[in-house]
Amino acid sequence: MKIALGCDHGGYDLKERIKTFLEGKGYTCEDFGTYSKESCDYPVFGKAAAEAVADGRCDKGIVICTTGIGISITANKVKGIRCALCADSLSAEMTRRHNDANMLAMGAGIVGPNLAERIAEVFLTTDFEGGRHARRVGLITDMEA
Repeated sequence: MKIALGCDHGGYDLKERIKTFLEGKGYTCEDFGTYSKESCDYPVFGKAAAEAVADGRCDKGIVICTTGIGISITANKVKGIRCALCADSLSAEMTRRHNDANMLAMGAGIVGPNLAERIAEVFLTTDFEGGRHARRVGLITDMEA
């Protein structure tokens, strides 16, 4: 599975930790930046990662800023993206099971690195349930048309 990663300067350290963790688990990561702690604008990197998921270059995406809020809003502006901001593993599980989220956002100032690894792992290993949830996701998708 190929994972798109994106962050701003506030999420840089956590993105690097998550990238190492995922690659150790056998995932392929495509890093859309940023590549340092130098101040930058999260919409640039959130959009790039989201576009890679939306166009199929990557299977899922993980984006990180200090709170996760701004970069999740950015990702959700890209057609076809359902990005969920999660700070616990239950939310990560449920957004995959019920919302078929294809991107995960986290806040580096909110979750620590060990919890972030767990959230990412749960997000990437949980399947969509379909059924009644597919109808609801379809209604969301219809809003983009």
